[in-house]
Amino acid sequence: MPSYRVTLAVGALAPGTAPDAVLPAAARLVAEHTVVEAQDVRLLRGVPCAVVRFEAPDDVTAAGIRDAAVTGLRDVVEVRSDVVTRRDGGRWTPVA
Repeated sequence: MPSYRVTLAVGALAPGTAPDAVLPAAARLVAEHTVVEAQDVRLLRGVPCAVVRFEAPDDVTAAGIRDAAVTGLRDVVEVRSDVVTRRDGGRWTPVA
């Protein structure tokens, strides 16, 4: 099964939300739909991002999982941008 990852650029946190709660929340939302392979926090161009790697049978399903994660996080964090990429050999290809 192909490997995908969703990268969520994190903005303002809702009152009472700890910064270290965002990544576990994102991974939990993805895990409601598929197997989570890994999770990580990265700084991309100075912006903190939650990155969750997961399995999905195809691009459409992966995009739906991304949508579920973004929707589920709306009450706890501002998601400034989101992108899904698919593992193709040694590189990550953006999914439309």
